[in-house]
Amino acid sequence: MKTEVTMVRIYLTEGQHKFRELLDCLHTKEHVRGVTAFRGIAGFGKSGKIHESSLLDISLDLPLVIEFFDLPEKTERILQDLKKIIDPGHVVCWSARLNMDE
Repeated sequence: MKTEVTMVRIYLTEGQHKFRELLDCLHTKEHVRGVTAFRGIAGFGKSGKIHESSLLDISLDLPLVIEFFDLPEKTERILQDLKKIIDPGHVVCWSARLNMDE
């Protein structure tokens, strides 16, 4: 059996200090099916400012990607709530199928 889900990917940087708030929201409040957080070694966005690590860094401002999935109607509701936390243009969504075969 295959279940239709919506995948959501959110792009942040450590310097935005939204990671913990977002993770708590997805885990505790929304109880989404699955969440993974990725920490990048380098990246840049609309501003063109490159965020990368080096041995000389005292404070890090590396890219973060938070990815989660759930049923389409649930992710649509969550995305409406996330508009209060995440700046426009930092969220990507797509349909996927969750393989539930054993």
